[in-house]
Amino acid sequence: SRGSYTKGKEISEKVAERLGYECISRDVLLEASKDFNVPEIKLIRAIHDAPSILDRFGYTKEKYIAYIEAAILRHLRKDNTVYCGLAGHFFVKNVAHALKVRIIADLKDRVKNEMEREGISKEEALRIIKKDDEERRKWSKHLYGIDTSDPSLYDLVIHIKKITVDDAVSIICDTITLDRFKTTPESQQAIDDLAVAAEVKAAIVDLKPDVHVTCSNGIVHVDTRSLLSKEQALVQDIQRAAKSIEGVKEIHVNVKLTDPID
Repeated sequence: SRGSYTKGKEISEKVAERLGYECISRDVLLEASKDFNVPEIKLIRAIHDAPSILDRFGYTKEKYIAYIEAAILRHLRKDNTVYCGLAGHFFVKNVAHALKVRIIADLKDRVKNEMEREGISKEEALRIIKKDDEERRKWSKHLYGIDTSDPSLYDLVIHIKKITVDDAVSIICDTITLDRFKTTPESQQAIDDLAVAAEVKAAIVDLKPDVHVTCSNGIVHVDTRSLLSKEQALVQDIQRAAKSIEGVKEIHVNVKLTDPID
């Protein structure tokens, strides 16, 4: 995870190269775009733009995030992967072997990098960065109730200044060799379950976007709401879609019945 223009992408690519790991970032959006037939630009906006009032009622952003989560976890469950970008740490927060890193830099250095990259004024660069930071905070607050810049979300927070890009790469590569970040059967099962749950949610989110999906050893639980008149058809549709996902052994759908005015 990183703010814009903090050299986080460069660090992640160098870490992956040194470790011999796969490195994914924006390419996972293209993958999700193809798999779920959604224009890539909509997925990009879903993870960068703050939610609008219409999104909150129409669940548009939640749908696109479900597709992105499924695509990211598909890679991360294979292990030995570096993901650079917004949202990754949210998806694996309870996976013991996942090392979560935040790269930060001083605002004046970020502004300088933006000015050089885009050939714009200091004032314009500052405006863009502040807007981007605010959008990301709103995004994480809306979807997860937390601030993406909160240091407690990460195992490492590295400030790029005295610590250089190459220093940061060395720190990350040394840290990942600690025993506590080695994959165990239990931690692998945890990420497998997260990946299956994400695939199920992506498969049913068009049917019912306001669903909560969990998985434990292939047993999937779906919690949602419905009118009594629509409950049976909804349950059948969810079960049909979920059973097509590889790794699903059982599917249980819990429906909270609502009044017509809810």
